[in-house]
Amino acid sequence: MTGNLRSIVAMLIAVGAFSLMDAVLKTLIGTYPALQVAALRGLASLPLVCIYVVWRREVGLLLRVRWRLHLFRGVISIIMLTLFSFALRHLGLAEAYTIFFVAPLLITILSIPVLRERVAPVHWLAIAVGMCGVWIALRPDGEALFSWGALAVLGAATCYAVSAIAGRVLSRTDASVTLVFWTTISLSLGAGLLALPGWVDIEARHWWILAALAVTGFIGQLAITEAFRHGQASAIAPFEYTALAWGIALDWTLWRIVPDSYTLLGGAIIIASGLYLLRKEKVRTVTIPP
Repeated sequence: MTGNLRSIVAMLIAVGAFSLMDAVLKTLIGTYPALQVAALRGLASLPLVCIYVVWRREVGLLLRVRWRLHLFRGVISIIMLTLFSFALRHLGLAEAYTIFFVAPLLITILSIPVLRERVAPVHWLAIAVGMCGVWIALRPDGEALFSWGALAVLGAATCYAVSAIAGRVLSRTDASVTLVFWTTISLSLGAGLLALPGWVDIEARHWWILAALAVTGFIGQLAITEAFRHGQASAIAPFEYTALAWGIALDWTLWRIVPDSYTLLGGAIIIASGLYLLRKEKVRTVTIPP
């Protein structure tokens, strides 16, 4: 399996895990402040991450890193998760995801000057078609953009794109395990300290939800780190569009929220663009010899 195809599979796993994690975040945000929810995301996953590092026998790699870039990525991750958690208080998952889909376009744009990647025309085409789907899902008048929830998602998407590119740069010299470990530490300590003044005691009924948050966040973090480590960022990014299918399913299953026709039409276009890109990627790997 080539680097891009391997990364696409990892991205699909990451999207599924993070979609389930976002459903957990939406459940928690009704009771706890956004910063605390971001901290709980890190604290819940930290034991699993530590066990993983020890199991891989990679503890010695944790200090051989580019500290400034890890710190920068940690700060961006705290801002991103806090903004997205806040947005989920006001928006359904499907609506939040459609707005968040500006991130793949931003990743593609950033990959050119930062990563020096050459973006193939088919990648631009898939992303352009996907963005048309996002506009349709937001409804032609664009009113969905003018709300605090929508603005928070746009900010989170920007942070995510920057974090993804920073992760790709780090992966050139630092082990994958360091990206997962220090991102989790940043959320645990950084967001935890910021959330302390307004900390709300954890209710007993939420402990099993925190366990689900730990597992989904851990799996998603590992998968997305591997995705951007081995593949071309501009080829991987469009497959995050599949999150919309997860959002629609979870909205209906958990909250009985039914997306309108614009969301469904836009989602169909977005997903179709990702599948088209996957087909082109398969053709390229067959026709180009190793």
